Amino acid sequence: MAEEKNLINSQAAQGSAPEPTRDEERELEVPRDAFGVVRRLWKTSRREHWRFAVVLVCVLCYTVAQIAAPAYSAHVIDLLWTEIQASFAEGRGFTIGWDTGGREILVYLGIWTAAWGFYTIQSFTMASFAERLNLTLRQELAQKLNVLPLKFYDANKPGDIMSRATNDLDKVSEVMQRGLLSMMVSVGSVIGAIIMMLRYNWVLTAIFAAFAAASILMTRAVSKRTLVLASEQQRAVGLLTGHVEEAYSGRIVIKAFNREQASSARIHEAAQELADAMRKTDFMTNVVAPMVRFLVRLSQVILALVGCGFLMRGQLTIGRLQAFFQYVNTAAEPLTQFSLTMNQLQSALAAVERVYDILDEEEIEPDPKVSATVPQPVRGRIAFEHVRFGYNPEQPLMHDVSFVAEPGQKVAIVGATGAGKTTLINLLMRFYEIDGGRITLDGVDTHAMARADLRRNFGMVLQDAWLREGTIAENIAYGCPGASREEIIQAAKTAQVDFFVRTMPHGYDTRLANDAESISQGQRQLLTIARVLLANPAILILDEATSSVDTRTEKAIVQAMEALTQGRTSFVIAHRLSTIVDSDLILVMDHGTIIEQGTHEELLAAGGAYAELYNAQFA
Repeated sequence: MAEEKNLINSQAAQGSAPEPTRDEERELEVPRDAFGVVRRLWKTSRREHWRFAVVLVCVLCYTVAQIAAPAYSAHVIDLLWTEIQASFAEGRGFTIGWDTGGREILVYLGIWTAAWGFYTIQSFTMASFAERLNLTLRQELAQKLNVLPLKFYDANKPGDIMSRATNDLDKVSEVMQRGLLSMMVSVGSVIGAIIMMLRYNWVLTAIFAAFAAASILMTRAVSKRTLVLASEQQRAVGLLTGHVEEAYSGRIVIKAFNREQASSARIHEAAQELADAMRKTDFMTNVVAPMVRFLVRLSQVILALVGCGFLMRGQLTIGRLQAFFQYVNTAAEPLTQFSLTMNQLQSALAAVERVYDILDEEEIEPDPKVSATVPQPVRGRIAFEHVRFGYNPEQPLMHDVSFVAEPGQKVAIVGATGAGKTTLINLLMRFYEIDGGRITLDGVDTHAMARADLRRNFGMVLQDAWLREGTIAENIAYGCPGASREEIIQAAKTAQVDFFVRTMPHGYDTRLANDAESISQGQRQLLTIARVLLANPAILILDEATSSVDTRTEKAIVQAMEALTQGRTSFVIAHRLSTIVDSDLILVMDHGTIIEQGTHEELLAAGGAYAELYNAQFA
């Protein structure tokens, strides 16, 4: 995939996506269709529905136990208070025995033990449900990324795709384990607590409801502002990360042009913006709890004063009054956290919606059920027959491209930057599908072939050398995993790689990491050439394969390439025309169209665009 991505770096700009505005980035924190996302999540988690059912049962049982405990505590305290009063009236001491409160205390302990058990089960089961759902989404996303067309990767930043596959799904899992579970428990607890409070005293319940409403309104107002500030913080994080990555990857150029101070100032400005955003977000997040708790404590003071009046008049018992305060605590915290929890759930739904946006992207056209086969051995005859293509269907790039590359010919593709040279290779490899005409390999329509069957006949050496993290031997054998060490070394020798590899600390077992920055660009390119030499394909594609090597090494590589291309069809994209004068066919492209084709001598004699380009280089 990385090599495919490198191949299309010079494509038309119409495939790129516009930068999101700040308002659009804020809107990303709110789902466009919350109910639709919930329905789709439920469908995605169909294999885990039984876990969610277990969670619901445990939540119900936990809520019942949590609501029953204060009510039973009222009975226990009233019973103990009655026994204490009777013992003092009779002039005897009071001791707790099985018949004088011991049995009730044990039952009360059993209620809270059951509540703890149900809470533990629901927490573990919900975590399992969330992580398994997360795993399912990651697997679907991984499969989807492998069947998306390259135009998707052209239009989306790598960091954005990675963020959806990691940060967004992590957020979904975390919110489901905490926010969703907390909300389910809170809803049951609040409803049960208010019902019990109304049973005890409606006046005290009304006082509590007034303070609760004020708390909810305050929390809702703060949470709306917090949601906006959180989006600003996320944008600032992305901005700072982008600046740091840019400064790191371009550190040599920055130093060469003495732009260290400007680069540092840019990063410091972004860091300061992030710090300001985080300070505002943290303040709004943390300020609501003290304010709400102050209101709760104030309501408790008023409830205590009013409740004592009911107690003095005999309208409430001591047990029921303390139970009422337990219900106040049970209902107050969930009510104050409800708006913040809703924001978290909204943010999580927006995150999973972004994941579903990728899953809903148009996939590449599926391979035919029965792949057409090319007669073996592959001769390598390539024919473009009236090919039409455009990255944007409304702006066609190629209108009518036709040419034939006979078996064993060396075909050079030349032209100005943006002329369509790389596009021609994209179509040949089926990285993009043509809009009309057809392309054949040995007379077989490539559209009727499975992509894997087609591409195994090609070997590519790109201008931008890509190496994976691993040993040098593993990188050379990337296209031929079963190659022996002797075959790897032979390919390295042919590509003029063996000498410098043996100077490395561990030779062919030297590990390359961090984009192989421990070796030069030219050495990286030599390794990619050795990779293609080892794969020994029937057809070669060379995209400025010697652009990053010195003249002496280039001469040796050209000699190796001449031996490799002997008897094989090869396509060479070149800017230095001195490297392709011996080509059997030269295609001169301009704005996606082949304006000239022929041999070097024929094109010079014609005195057209090629002659002008050639003379400009050697004037």
